[in-house]
Amino acid sequence: MGTQQEKDELYALDISDVEWLSAPGTEDVEERVEIAHLPGGAVAMRSSLDPGTVLRYTEAEWRAFVLGARDGEFDLT
Repeated sequence: MGTQQEKDELYALDISDVEWLSAPGTEDVEERVEIAHLPGGAVAMRSSLDPGTVLRYTEAEWRAFVLGARDGEFDLT
């Protein structure tokens, strides 16, 4: 997916002013996943219960995750 240099640059970004988004209808839910769009198509993700821990994904990593979720790759059997 992303090279180590891409990941290092992604984690070096100042994201203090990003807009965090949650799924429609979850604004009043205490525990939810929030995402923020970053430059270059990258995405940051966090839990509303632990907003200080932020995962960051390159555009390729995020695309792979979304496509895998759509294809049922993560469905529990």
